[in-house]
Amino acid sequence: MDRDTDRYRLLTRRAAVLGGLKLAGLSALVGRLYYLQVVESARYTMLAEENRISLRLVAPSRGTIVDRFGAPLAVNQQNYRVVVVSERTRNIQDTLDKISKIVPLTDGDRRRVMRELHRKRRFVPVTVRENLTWEQVATIEMNTPDLPGVAIEVGEIRHYPEAEATAHILGYVGAVSEAELNGDPVLSLPGFRIGKAGMEKYHEKALRGTAGTSQLEVNAVGRVIRELSRDEGQPGREVQLTIDIGLQKFVQQRLSQEVSASCVVMDVHTGGIYALCSHPSYDPNQFTMGISAELWEELLSNQATPLNNKAVAGQYPPGSTFKPVVALAALESGLISRNHTVFCPGHMDLGDHRFHCWKKGGHGTVDVVGALRHSCDVWFYDVSRRIGIDRIAEMANRFDMGQLTGLDLPHERPGLIPSIDWKKGALGKPWAQGETLIAAIGQGYVLSTPMQLVAMTARLANGGFAVKPHLTKQIKALSGEQTSWPPIGVKKENLDLVLRGLYEVTNAPNGTAYKSRITEPGYEMAGKTGSAQVRRITMAERSTGVKKNEDLPWRERDHALFISYAPVSSPRYACAVFVEHGGGGSTAAAPIARDILLECQKRDPGRAAVAESAPPPPPPGGTRG
Repeated sequence: MDRDTDRYRLLTRRAAVLGGLKLAGLSALVGRLYYLQVVESARYTMLAEENRISLRLVAPSRGTIVDRFGAPLAVNQQNYRVVVVSERTRNIQDTLDKISKIVPLTDGDRRRVMRELHRKRRFVPVTVRENLTWEQVATIEMNTPDLPGVAIEVGEIRHYPEAEATAHILGYVGAVSEAELNGDPVLSLPGFRIGKAGMEKYHEKALRGTAGTSQLEVNAVGRVIRELSRDEGQPGREVQLTIDIGLQKFVQQRLSQEVSASCVVMDVHTGGIYALCSHPSYDPNQFTMGISAELWEELLSNQATPLNNKAVAGQYPPGSTFKPVVALAALESGLISRNHTVFCPGHMDLGDHRFHCWKKGGHGTVDVVGALRHSCDVWFYDVSRRIGIDRIAEMANRFDMGQLTGLDLPHERPGLIPSIDWKKGALGKPWAQGETLIAAIGQGYVLSTPMQLVAMTARLANGGFAVKPHLTKQIKALSGEQTSWPPIGVKKENLDLVLRGLYEVTNAPNGTAYKSRITEPGYEMAGKTGSAQVRRITMAERSTGVKKNEDLPWRERDHALFISYAPVSSPRYACAVFVEHGGGGSTAAAPIARDILLECQKRDPGRAAVAESAPPPPPPGGTRG
């Protein structure tokens, strides 16, 4: 009996221990389930959503670029592209053959498609061709039963309505290179394009916008089931330029009659650029769509360098267009009087060197106004020898020559204004006095760009204010353009004397540009001709007769330049024309400037800025002495 009782107690204890262990295990299980399903519910819900939902970036719509009156210069167009999904086709090569009967495919296109198909999963669409015409889209849509796995997608592509007329201002967009990746995830989007040149590059951040997001439901292998939500992001800002596209097209057409030329038209008060042209040009749309190797090679091999923006990056000797700066430097120095005269016999001797005037027989006795009117080299030889190169350089710097103007366009070049210290530092040689004489007529080491010349002209015409050229009128939702400028520090009576000389260049019967004057009352212009030699004329050639430009090969002809402003009674527009190897400034460049300034005044692109600008200076005055 006792034995049975002990055995019962032992079994009861064991059952109790076993039951307790089971109860503890069950409690732990319930506790774990409570922890996972209640305490950690949010975390695991998020993880499940991440496996089910794919968050993808949506490329923002690029901001547009318009001219000063709102005319579109750079816009976005619908880009129809044909894509193929590998898993839905029985034979990809057969599918490509069928597509090629509707949309021409090169061997390169086929290789690219096959390469991408091997890199991507079979359900991911691969672009076959972009920029389809509406007829091609319609034909593919009609034949979809015979084209399994083929579909049409719609995106955006940059388009430049005026093409060649605005290429050097706007630039173009292109695919993002490895060097341009900066951590912004939108740059990694397939097919995303950014500004590569011009205003597209300068205003890239404003134009790019902010990427949106798309929430997609996907399965375990990443195939898209459906789109759950979409945020389009923030489109890029609209950029308004100071350009008048009507005038821009007129100038580009006028320059097209030359082999190579450039021109800038600028408001002398606000600094707004109304036209900036470089000829020959190119079609930026070809870069957006993907330029062919043949066309790229053709552009590179063209002797007239269509890819180079000559208006801001072309550095050339300014020739006699530099003489107004030298005249002001001489007058401001106090080393000559306003009545200073020089006798020009056609040359000037310095030591054992003879420096020639462009007119073999000379100009006789001339003062500062006459020297500008006739473009007498000897007068400028004389005054430059008196004041020295450093005074000339200091005055040129006041006009932003030999330095960047600060133009809001990439790839501007600074030109060169030499000085004693510059030559010693750059070349390790002392300055020679004869080099001062050559610099005084805009030759030798002196280099400038058409942009610098038009800025110089504007500062002369506006009464001596340090106006800066710019192309951006305003960015939507941001501030507009500057309209007030500090003085450059020249005496009014000296400036008026120089302006009187520029007036007589075009309006006095013996002025160098009299034949190219504007005869319509109220539209008259003032200006300065310039010719820059690109080859050395030997003494032997001078003795037998200097060859005319038209008898020389194109690359050996002088450059032709002309700076001008109008109307002379109330200056508003400055213009600089450069014709590469055009011969004489009076024959090649001045007629172009006349036509452009006349058109500019009749169009009056500055009418929108009149209320913003400072009062115009009085007509050029002073006496001839």
